[in-house]
Amino acid sequence: MSAYDVIIIGSGHNGLVCGTYLARAGLKTLVLERRHIVGGAAVTEEFTPGFRASRFSYVMSLLHPRIIRELELAALGLEVLPANDLFCPFGGDEYILYSDDLKKTQAEFARFSRQDAEKYPFFTRQLEMTAQLVRKLLFETPVDPVRRNWREFKASAAFLWRYRRIGDQAYRLIDLLSQSAYDFLSAWFESDVIKSVLAYYASIGTFAGPRSPGTAYVLMHHMMGEHQGAGGWGFVRGGMGAITAAIARSGQRFGMEVLTDAPVAEVLVSDGRATGVRTTDGRDFRAKLVASNANAKTLFRRLVAPKHVPPEILSEVDSYRTFSTAFKMNLAAEEPPRYRAFDPGKMGFAYPTYVHIGPGIEYLERAYDDAKYGSYSKRPFLTPVVPTIVDNSLAPPGKHVINIFGGHAPYKLKAGTWESEKPNLTRAALDVLDEMAPGFSSRIIGLETLVPTDLEEIVGLPQGHIFHGELSADQLFWQRPAPHLADYRTPIVGLYLCGSSSHPGGGVSGIPGHNAAREILKDWKRLK
Repeated sequence: MSAYDVIIIGSGHNGLVCGTYLARAGLKTLVLERRHIVGGAAVTEEFTPGFRASRFSYVMSLLHPRIIRELELAALGLEVLPANDLFCPFGGDEYILYSDDLKKTQAEFARFSRQDAEKYPFFTRQLEMTAQLVRKLLFETPVDPVRRNWREFKASAAFLWRYRRIGDQAYRLIDLLSQSAYDFLSAWFESDVIKSVLAYYASIGTFAGPRSPGTAYVLMHHMMGEHQGAGGWGFVRGGMGAITAAIARSGQRFGMEVLTDAPVAEVLVSDGRATGVRTTDGRDFRAKLVASNANAKTLFRRLVAPKHVPPEILSEVDSYRTFSTAFKMNLAAEEPPRYRAFDPGKMGFAYPTYVHIGPGIEYLERAYDDAKYGSYSKRPFLTPVVPTIVDNSLAPPGKHVINIFGGHAPYKLKAGTWESEKPNLTRAALDVLDEMAPGFSSRIIGLETLVPTDLEEIVGLPQGHIFHGELSADQLFWQRPAPHLADYRTPIVGLYLCGSSSHPGGGVSGIPGHNAAREILKDWKRLK
């Protein structure tokens, strides 16, 4: 039996971030990973002979600069390769570019609406002001507004005082949390082409369409990156696994241990306190506290005996929505897709490494409609990215890796099973891609398609949800993942949440892990 100060369940990026901060503070820390490889969904793996890919999470945007700086990740191998301007083909020779360069995007918008082009700088300024507010909220520990004790009262009062000057930004934030992406954008723009370019972000990873209430916030969530590249998006040299490898190296400098092939079967609880974990092969690891990077549903419904958790908490966790319709494809190819509408001379760069295929609001909404009624999208929206244009470490010379993120593919189909329907989804996605890049599918060497059931089975994403749960108003801040659990603490003394089912939610940001570590250190004197 081994004894530690803290055990982290799961070596996803948040678990590693939490563990590294705790190890840096002097706590003897052990991270237990179910799989043979460190990194959770942020891993680089071979998916067909000779080709490696960011198999699950595929681009970097939200990993916070503070965490990169404090954990010294750049010095430990993290190298970000900015994506070029976002290229959005619409079929035939039609396209639009979306760039970090304001004037360049205005010129593109003016091709569809001069009025929209004139409004765009004001739109970005307003969105950025709200984003600045939300970026501050990301690092807050959510208060519990209904608990009647002096500690919570002080925390709530301090929170309100810190944000006493936000003024009308409070109303803008409410708009984002409550409005559909389409309604939010329609208040600014007249062209459905321009609306669809921006509304596309609201569909990524969510079981919703651009007309679904609350999707305006998802739009902003995807555009809050503070790195270079279109919308702050970029690649990582060596794939997304290089992020978690750098975080693990940072933690190991402070004595953090990481053990793979160690799936946790049970959190050990004695007299209302977490005392360690037991793995599926019967090994016991003792610790003064346990932090779970696994999602809240897995923790409370599979790893903790129900007798240790109040029934009302279990009920809230059960109602936490994780139903996913996202799918991922990893392709090895002789060459990247050659988009009919892309002209390097006109665009000013050689190849579009970052592409959105979702030509129109109606297209995005109909893709959602298929999933809403229990089927995969017959014409899915797709995000094809080609990291091998800028990173030669993933494929043999002259060959390429294409990652495709798409929607929608429901976790559970109304008719049929994924075993029988996955080839049909794959064909539907490739048909859409071939329309924009004729003949591409004939150049494919190998591929894998991952639907929500695969994402759940392989890396433990709840029902395959890339954010560990919907990013909707009822599942954010003090209600993420459930009332009275938002401060990373649980009803069991010494048991904490540190993954993406906690505030502020999913994406490779590291912030849930950072915040959980901060709260653990506040409690440490009482726990040790």
